Amino acid sequence: MSQWERVMQLPAAYQQQLHELYDNDDLPMDVRHYLSVWMENQEWPRAAREHDLAVVLLQVLLENLDIQHSRFVQRDAMLLKHNIRRYKQNFQRYLEDPCALASTILWFLGKEKEILQSAELAEQVQHLCVEPQIMETNSQQDLERKMACLRSDVQCMEHTMICLEEQQDEFDFKYQTHKMEAVVDEAVNRAQIQMLQVLVNRLNECRKNTLLDINKLLDKAMDLINILVKKELMEWQRRQQKSCIGSPGDVSLDHLEKWFTCVALCLFQVREFLSKLDELVEKVSYENDPIRAQKPVLQKRTDSLLEELLKSSFVVENQPSMPQGKGPLVLRTNIQFCVKTRLLVTFPELNHVMKVNVSMERETPPIKGYRRFNVLGTDTKALNMVESQSRGMVADFRHLTLKEQKSGSGGKAMSDISLSVTEELHIINFHTRFELKGFSVNLQASSLPVVIISNSSQQQSAWASVLWFNMLSQDPKVSKASDSSLKFNALLFSENAPDTFWVWFDGILVMVKSFLEDLWREGLIMGFVSRGKEKTLLKRKKRGTFLLRFSESVIGGITFSWVDTTSSGEPDVKTVQPFTKVDLNQIPFQEIIRNFQILEAENIPENPLLYLYPDTPKDEAFGKFYTEKTGADSPYIMYIKTKLMFVSKENTLEPMPSMSCDMGQGDGPEPVNGLCEEAAGESWLPVLMLPDENTFCRTLSLITELSVVKSLSPLMTAWEHGAHSSLPEVMLKLTVFLLLTGWLVKPSPSPRTSPHGKKKCHD
Repeated sequence: MSQWERVMQLPAAYQQQLHELYDNDDLPMDVRHYLSVWMENQEWPRAAREHDLAVVLLQVLLENLDIQHSRFVQRDAMLLKHNIRRYKQNFQRYLEDPCALASTILWFLGKEKEILQSAELAEQVQHLCVEPQIMETNSQQDLERKMACLRSDVQCMEHTMICLEEQQDEFDFKYQTHKMEAVVDEAVNRAQIQMLQVLVNRLNECRKNTLLDINKLLDKAMDLINILVKKELMEWQRRQQKSCIGSPGDVSLDHLEKWFTCVALCLFQVREFLSKLDELVEKVSYENDPIRAQKPVLQKRTDSLLEELLKSSFVVENQPSMPQGKGPLVLRTNIQFCVKTRLLVTFPELNHVMKVNVSMERETPPIKGYRRFNVLGTDTKALNMVESQSRGMVADFRHLTLKEQKSGSGGKAMSDISLSVTEELHIINFHTRFELKGFSVNLQASSLPVVIISNSSQQQSAWASVLWFNMLSQDPKVSKASDSSLKFNALLFSENAPDTFWVWFDGILVMVKSFLEDLWREGLIMGFVSRGKEKTLLKRKKRGTFLLRFSESVIGGITFSWVDTTSSGEPDVKTVQPFTKVDLNQIPFQEIIRNFQILEAENIPENPLLYLYPDTPKDEAFGKFYTEKTGADSPYIMYIKTKLMFVSKENTLEPMPSMSCDMGQGDGPEPVNGLCEEAAGESWLPVLMLPDENTFCRTLSLITELSVVKSLSPLMTAWEHGAHSSLPEVMLKLTVFLLLTGWLVKPSPSPRTSPHGKKKCHD
């Protein structure tokens, strides 16, 4: 579908923008409509710069108007003939400056693209943001209705208990009076006994109904507890887990605290009702009394529900983090960290009463060399309402440190697999005891798994372990943490690799965020593609076609490759030495592409980069990012130097010693770039390849947005993971997970139109 056809199908609001765009005669809408296919297939950017091409396109435009005029003559359409003749006369004023016409048409086409993008964005926002918010609001409203119903039932039960007590007092008074009067008249005595029997039957029925109502009330409470504990709290925990690794989301506990407190208050009132029944039974009881039979069961059920609610109400509100750390869940020995716990049921009478103790996990996973730590500092604090802005019950630990236990060798090793320091996952536990109105229960909360390092050089790998666990696991228990550690360890690459996949991947994230964000958002960087796949793609293209990809062996490196032709006419793919942050600090990457030249023996220096893959002219793709000055006037030209390099038949270019690719992240050569095949060493991309390389590389490239986009409203979609047999499968599912949770936004390149009017895209 052509761009014009897509524009014509837009909703009415965007159609109005289109009418406003074409409300003058610079480019009449009639001309745009009748010549739409031809217009979208011309090289207007080049015509705006090259006079000769602009002259040719202007003449073709006038000829097309003549052809259209002839068609209207045959149809005897007088008005249309008149308009076309007038349009042709207006276009003839561009004969002296045809480049101005090309610029005008290019501007109109660009504005159409902006209108299309606005419409597409509005549709995405409607589907991805509005609907989930409506669903979330409806869910909260339904929960609020259930809470209101529970409170109403408790109030009704209070009235029922008063009526029951009054009814029992009436029976008790008349019964005691009957005993004291000692009536002699048999008929009167029999009448009083019948009256007392009616009263006791009515009392018995009232007691049965009261017990039934309490049971129904507990059913509603149990339903709400299931929603709060198994749905709302778990969703909050998952949101908190994702927020720890950078995902935006609402992690406020105010709503949960209100709901938990409401149910807890209702259950404590039920316990008071049951105590009141005990008092009534002590005053009046009889054979087959329903209270004596059913009250113990109701008491046990009430206490069980209250215990379940209270045990779930003790949570870690703010996960462990160092003040100067990269993120939470990475701690360093002998460096202070902070963590905050919260009780989601608020009872003012418990302010400063409940003491919270901090400790590390007691059970050591059966992993060889697994370390153990002691918590130092103020490891006991009282839950209070002073340290919380919302007046909740919190214990804020701000000055804790960890110290490794030197004695012993950790837990008994039952596995031959050993973990590095940055792959060990530890749990910090918090204990307290709840006691109120004769009910007591021990509470425990656990942090998400933390990685404990001893120096700052381990920070990056430690963060990788945190990222790994929190992406793939929703269960923060030690067993799961150790399992995830083992899986992570098993998926590390060969011993000859420069570092883990995560270090290489993090280098790409930092580079894109710091230097390449605009190019990435425009979809100009293919990114994750192997050298073998790169050659396959380029060899089928015309001379000068190039693509941009991330280096496989240089951490934080980006390179470009292009196709040339040999003397025999065969395609020959060449690759430039990867650029690192050292180079990109001196010159923007788009200026490197713009001014790059290669000097070969006895040839005039020329820029071999002509078309961005698949066939977009280089200046059309990168033009809007260029500086105003070009050529020798460019402020960056002094940084771009060339070296004479010789290419073998196998396309293995001989790199100079100073241009070795075996370097760490951020290291790099001086800004003198030559051609080279990336240095020997472990290649990452072959490990990442799935059978469908195109699909996987294209999908995996979206992950880079993890460090680029932070403000998109997330979709609250549950991530269900299973057994993963290989890293490619894991990474592909991670990509889908990140897209569903709203962390990533698929790069939205500006629509570029091919000579056939179809939108271009990368393989």
